[in-house]
Amino acid sequence: MKSLLIKGNFISAPALGKLEILENGYLLTEDGVIKALFDKLPEQYSNIETDDYSGMLIMQSFCDMHLHAPQYPMLGMGMDLPLLEWLNTYTFKTEARFSDERYAREVYHALAQDLISRGTTRVVMFSSIHPKATLILMEELENAGVTGFVGKVNMDRNGGADLQETAVSSIRDTIYWLDECSRFKNVKPIITPRFTPSCSDGLMEELGKIASARGLNIQSHLSENLSEMEWVKSLRPDCSGYWQSYAKHGMWKDGTIMAHCVHCDDKELAAIKDAGVTVAHCADSNIDLCSGVAPVRKMLDMGIKVVLGSDIAGGAELSMTDVITKTIRASKIKRIESGWQTDFLSVAEAYYLGTTAAHLYFGDKPGFAPGNKLHAVVIDDSSLCTPRKLSLRERFERCLYISEKENIAAVYSNGVKCR
Repeated sequence: MKSLLIKGNFISAPALGKLEILENGYLLTEDGVIKALFDKLPEQYSNIETDDYSGMLIMQSFCDMHLHAPQYPMLGMGMDLPLLEWLNTYTFKTEARFSDERYAREVYHALAQDLISRGTTRVVMFSSIHPKATLILMEELENAGVTGFVGKVNMDRNGGADLQETAVSSIRDTIYWLDECSRFKNVKPIITPRFTPSCSDGLMEELGKIASARGLNIQSHLSENLSEMEWVKSLRPDCSGYWQSYAKHGMWKDGTIMAHCVHCDDKELAAIKDAGVTVAHCADSNIDLCSGVAPVRKMLDMGIKVVLGSDIAGGAELSMTDVITKTIRASKIKRIESGWQTDFLSVAEAYYLGTTAAHLYFGDKPGFAPGNKLHAVVIDDSSLCTPRKLSLRERFERCLYISEKENIAAVYSNGVKCR
């Protein structure tokens, strides 16, 4: 059993709005599992190997709970278009290129390295419809040290000539992909119907059966854009709410992640809460594509589980520090829209959503809790201009807003130092 001490200033968010700060502390791991935190090192551990980050900030690593891997090459493109036009003009054409496995390897290697370099160690991610490219993505993530869930996208309608399956081929390729996923230790499959307009009722039914039979989680999109919602109504007149187009096929359950939820009405929000569905809030994307601002404070007050996603390439920022601060800014827009009746998210609250709230989805306990595999990012902020001596809390806030990936000194994922 290998023991390791890590020394530095530890900052974690064990609960919404609560920060725990341990100055000049020590964290003990055994085989990558957190055993204890100390403000003073017990004598019995004085000779253990130590990674010394004295003076630096050691924070929980970040989780990107909604992003589209094949859209990585088109970051920052089409930002003047609404959702549906953006999909048809840029997205589907870009994703179609991933039928080329060599191209997939090149892009996904770069993406995996970029994620780790920015302190993102856990993801819930869409691939494309291509099963072999999806396996390449999972392999590159695992090699880089990124853990989490990846889904082969399913879509048998409204994808255009270059990005569409039949229901039969979609299920066949999904089963092939799932059977191949057993090779991966830390990156697991998740069932991924793109969204209701992309999937026929028959395909949704079969995907729901596969998810149930294999005990798999599900990810998709919900109530992101008003035009999208009208489209769903025309396609599924049997459903009184968008959410029912998933629920009718066994996809509405604890472990399901629905991205966006910008325009959910009270009935849909209640259905989310009652089923234990998790909302992946993507503030940057929702603003970029003019979809709106999700009512995150209302969701949290209702007890809905909320996590954060970059939603690249609808969102133009892969860094989760940028996603966290964009989330704060979006909540301030919501406060203005509400006539100052809705509280915006504090720095501590948004950090919680980008870290602990998501780590909980993977089965962790809050914060740097004993029993968790170590997921941490070490930030050296010594190069940042300082007007005066700052408290650790002030340094933490400033790092969320202005630090760059060059300030990241180390990253630990699943108990292993990978950068």
